[in-house]
Amino acid sequence: MIDCGRLRENAARCGVPLTEEQAQLLDRYAALLVETNARFNLTAITDPEGIENKHFIDSLLLAAQPEVAGSLVDVGSGAGFPGVVAKIYKSDLALTLLEPTGKRLDFLRDLCGALGLSADFVKERAEEAARKGWREQFDTATARAVARLNKLAEYCLPLVRVGGSFLAMKAESAAEELEEARPAIRKLGGEVTALRRFSLPGGDERGIIVIKKISQTPPVYPRNGGKIAKSPLK
Repeated sequence: MIDCGRLRENAARCGVPLTEEQAQLLDRYAALLVETNARFNLTAITDPEGIENKHFIDSLLLAAQPEVAGSLVDVGSGAGFPGVVAKIYKSDLALTLLEPTGKRLDFLRDLCGALGLSADFVKERAEEAARKGWREQFDTATARAVARLNKLAEYCLPLVRVGGSFLAMKAESAAEELEEARPAIRKLGGEVTALRRFSLPGGDERGIIVIKKISQTPPVYPRNGGKIAKSPLK
């Protein structure tokens, strides 16, 4: 499906070397993604090079961050980016895939089964999970293409234990979104520690915003999804 040699070469150039075994797992992942995408929509990117760069290497850049360790919750997992790729790259991660859509969660179960990956699968919205047993249970939370950071922080930070980290995956808008979200991050118990910038093969810009959880999230957060969407914290 994908060109494993090209993927490994480009990943290495981005500072994320892959083993042959990891590349083969990603090749199988790509095939299952495209096969399932023919039945229901998981991604608009289905060409091999697009999958390699915009899905896999993008996710590998997240996976390679030192904060990604221990237990990881991938919020709004969708087709498994970045969570499943992170598990392939760091096999000792305790991965939880949080996805409210049943068909997508079924795909993630089938995918992890086919690839021999262990994970927990949770059919919940993030704001609901954070009011249940998953509140402040994870070393790391991440999300990609879910919401602007001023909203995303309220979905993700309540899931992170004090001392853990929330890593938000963003594109060119990373710096702008970060400035907009700083008040919300503080209210939720977070502290911004870094904005790390990267370029994908082909030139697309990416930013990973690293937020440390320095205090417990006040119990009034997260609010319900409608309030988060209509009235982001300021």
